[in-house]
Amino acid sequence: MRQSVAVANAAGLVAGYALDSLLGDPRRWHPVAGFGRAAGALERRVYRPDRAVGTAFTALAVGVPVLVGVAATVATRRRPVGRAVLMAAATWTVLGGRTLRHEAKMMGRALRGGDLPAARRRLGHLCGRDPSTLDEPELARATVESVAENTSDAVVAPLMWGAVAGLPGLLGYRAANTLDAMVGHRSPRYARFGTPSARLDDLLNLAPARLTGLLTIAVAPTAHGDRGRAWRVWLRDRNDHPSPNAGQCEAAMAGVLGVRLGGRNVYFGRSEVRPYLGDGPRPEARHLGRAAKVSGAVGLAALGLAAAYPVTLGRFLGAVARNAVARTGWRGLAAGARGWRGASAEALFGRPVRAGSSIGAAGGARPRAAGGSRPSAAGGSRQPAAGGDRR
Repeated sequence: MRQSVAVANAAGLVAGYALDSLLGDPRRWHPVAGFGRAAGALERRVYRPDRAVGTAFTALAVGVPVLVGVAATVATRRRPVGRAVLMAAATWTVLGGRTLRHEAKMMGRALRGGDLPAARRRLGHLCGRDPSTLDEPELARATVESVAENTSDAVVAPLMWGAVAGLPGLLGYRAANTLDAMVGHRSPRYARFGTPSARLDDLLNLAPARLTGLLTIAVAPTAHGDRGRAWRVWLRDRNDHPSPNAGQCEAAMAGVLGVRLGGRNVYFGRSEVRPYLGDGPRPEARHLGRAAKVSGAVGLAALGLAAAYPVTLGRFLGAVARNAVARTGWRGLAAGARGWRGASAEALFGRPVRAGSSIGAAGGARPRAAGGSRPSAAGGSRQPAAGGDRR
């Protein structure tokens, strides 16, 4: 049965990836958009410029999808076909690879045609920068950087968390990533409230971002890139970015395309200066198709790893965990509980409580022998210290 469920998880990931590649995001009734509206309504009700409130908001908004995933996992633990269908639907819902590649190609088409107004309008589909004053190289740079980072956020990370944690991983990751886009950015309103969401997203993307960087280097020849150059740029520049994760993806993409990323980013109401990543000229329209091709190849490579995990390493690690629990057994858990109870009683009453004794209402330890007092080490009754009651 466990093997059937593992195969179902892998099959669901493959089917969901295929659905995203063929159909892209649903045009109407997108579940992620519905989650965003619900999270926005919750934020409006609970918002205060306080990190504790932001933490509670993040825990609730991410915890509910995770619990839904756990319930669906339990309900289909003996129904592999149902599990595969749910995994496919969830994977299709949380992936965004086709849409990402489509936007990059449309931006390239607008720039090649010299239609800067159209290109500026399209930039909002990829990132939150102010496009009003951007020229072709800056629009191309913003697109390449967004494709590089979102290849991790919208493709590699969901596949990885789906492989490792199944339905709860898929839904929980997408919820956390959506919250980061909503409240995790730097602004006067979200400087404190949005910090927990941003930190959770950073944590969940630590491994996927690095995997994305390595896979980008590995697939460099698909876009006529040089693996050696990409490797050198990635090693040199990946940690220069202020984000713990974006630099991993962007440095690798810069090395593959042979361009220089980074510089001054203008957002609505603020600007940031990012360090340069890579060597060479600024990106142009001709680089956007290559960036989309790299993103697609990275997605396929990540799918292969994700689909293999549940039936290979995932099964092995699961067997190791089950064997460890079986060797420990309930007796070990019971012994740990008895030890915890004794330690708690000693901390509370200032002396150990022997196994089998119970705590009386007056705060003393009742002896097992009815009617007698507990013998002391000297053979007499234990008396309070001279001068008053024991405290």
